Amino acid sequence: MDLNYSAEELAFREDVKQFLSDNLPAAFSDKVRKGQSLTKAEHEDWHAILNGRGWLAGNWPVEHGGPGWNAVERHIFEEECALAFAPRIVPFGVSMLGPVLHKFGNDAQKAHWLPRILNGDDWWCQGYSEPGAGSDLASLKTKAVREGDHYIVNGQKTWTTLGQHANMIFCLVRTDPDAKAQEGISFLLIDMDTPGIEVRPIILLDGSAEVNEVWFTDVKVPVENLVGEENKGWTYAKYLLTHERTNIAGVGFSTAGLESVKRIARAEMAGGRPLIENPHFAARLAKVEIDLMAMATTNLRVISKAAQGQAPGVESSMLKVKGTVIRQDINDLARRAAGPYALPFASEAVDGMNEPPVGPDYAAPVAAQYFNNRKLSIYGGSNEVQRQIIAKSTLGV
Repeated sequence: MDLNYSAEELAFREDVKQFLSDNLPAAFSDKVRKGQSLTKAEHEDWHAILNGRGWLAGNWPVEHGGPGWNAVERHIFEEECALAFAPRIVPFGVSMLGPVLHKFGNDAQKAHWLPRILNGDDWWCQGYSEPGAGSDLASLKTKAVREGDHYIVNGQKTWTTLGQHANMIFCLVRTDPDAKAQEGISFLLIDMDTPGIEVRPIILLDGSAEVNEVWFTDVKVPVENLVGEENKGWTYAKYLLTHERTNIAGVGFSTAGLESVKRIARAEMAGGRPLIENPHFAARLAKVEIDLMAMATTNLRVISKAAQGQAPGVESSMLKVKGTVIRQDINDLARRAAGPYALPFASEAVDGMNEPPVGPDYAAPVAAQYFNNRKLSIYGGSNEVQRQIIAKSTLGV
């Protein structure tokens, strides 16, 4: 792999920068910079802006509405969006379900669901984790029993991110209770407005309600909403998780976060000297930057394999572990650099926690980002489980 950008790739970077300069609403980037949450409508507006340019689904093939980017172009786009404080692309429909439908969905499912993802007709959430079945996902107990041309679904999902906004959920359900743990699982697309579904918020440490519990009581799901074959859902789940873990690594977010830490460290402190002149802090900053550069190279390799139609295996686990550790290290450096201004806000004041900001502007998002990103090493398969996968796959232990 040539790690030097070509003239075409450098021109593409300038094109992305110009697009963001011309089209990214200042109100959106200001919210992201301050660590504030965007509303559902704001997320949808940003998706529509990107889709208007054909840039919403960077990992989709051209025939289904994707831009046809290679791995480097995707990397450049994500990096520039992060540096411009653009809202993240909500991944559940675009980055997670989309690739599964491309590979395993039938023609009718592709024709119906893929355009709706791009157009914003559907907001998807993910129904994987359950109480007692998080990293050990194969232990899931939500069951679906076929009755005629419907499945009847009963059970519970948890940690359902942004489920309060969703009108659709893709779910792993157990359709054969007598099969082995990884067998007998199916992949269903479920309308959240179906009678019998209840969404309950979970209040997080930072006071937000980003995640939810979702309960299913005798929920009827049409058989045509089964993706692929019955009892083969574990195969589709693994394929989806490789894309999710690559996304969790967050090279673009880490790059933007590192730049923010550098700006804080170069600012003149109360004592008259910038923090960057502290040898201990400078050494920690340099180590994180070196780790990030190495991970960015690995990320390009993994994305390249995915673009060639391969589902990255152990590499995605490596990337997930290293990427989440780096992002958490950067959050910790920002917390240390902000000093007392990084103290968390009272949970009851979260909605307006940065208006007006307490202390310097750069300190406003530090607490929320530090606490929220503690979850990075857990979801998408905990880092402990990923290390077990790496050990079994590469060391045979």
